[in-house]
Amino acid sequence: MAEFQSVRRTAAGVRTAEIDAGLRAHMNKVYGLMSVAMVVTGAVSWAVGTSPALFSLLRDPATLQPNILGWIVMFAPLIMVFALGGMINRMSTAAAQFFFYAFSAVMGLSISWIFQAFTSISIVQTFFVTAIAFASLSLWGYTTKKDISAWGSFLIMGVVGLIVASIINIFLGSPAIHFAVSVLGLLIFAGLTAYDTQRLKNEYLQMSAAGATEWLGKAAVMGALSLYLNFINMFMFLLQFLGNRE
Repeated sequence: MAEFQSVRRTAAGVRTAEIDAGLRAHMNKVYGLMSVAMVVTGAVSWAVGTSPALFSLLRDPATLQPNILGWIVMFAPLIMVFALGGMINRMSTAAAQFFFYAFSAVMGLSISWIFQAFTSISIVQTFFVTAIAFASLSLWGYTTKKDISAWGSFLIMGVVGLIVASIINIFLGSPAIHFAVSVLGLLIFAGLTAYDTQRLKNEYLQMSAAGATEWLGKAAVMGALSLYLNFINMFMFLLQFLGNRE
């Protein structure tokens, strides 16, 4: 009997080690995909934002107001996010990954204006502040024993409210609404960083136990997309407070 219990404990230990190794590999893939997408976004944004000829195709260099193509580029990332969410089940993992990188390039186009509005030094400084905050929040979400799944519905409602308020303020141009959106947006996406990290961890544990290996590949892409959006939004909102205007 004692030998049987010892075998069971050994088997359980091996299984736990396999899960831990698989989880680490899965999360490393998520962060790896996200990092590549960030490089793509940064490269495209810098290339367009520092080129007067390219930038003028999207916005007026003097006022930074978008033209027709600029408006299309501004809303294209939002449309692509919904498109990927609707098509992910019919796409291969490779196709989903390619779409994610294409999305990150379009996102680079949409935020290229920051290189005309803010100094390069303040953009770099804000990026590193965002990276430190993001890493800390994501690490906390990964390691905490506290169940924060209840945050999800409130945070998603907050994101919807931010999108609506931001669209309305495009036409109103209210500084008060802009400030409120920036403050609330920073807090919401900070919370989403921790929430999404814990959600991705729990989803892996559930799906790996069910043997859904094909799902895991696509889940890594969608997980990278979630964390990428959190990072980009935190960066853009922080830039409103830390960025030095040109």
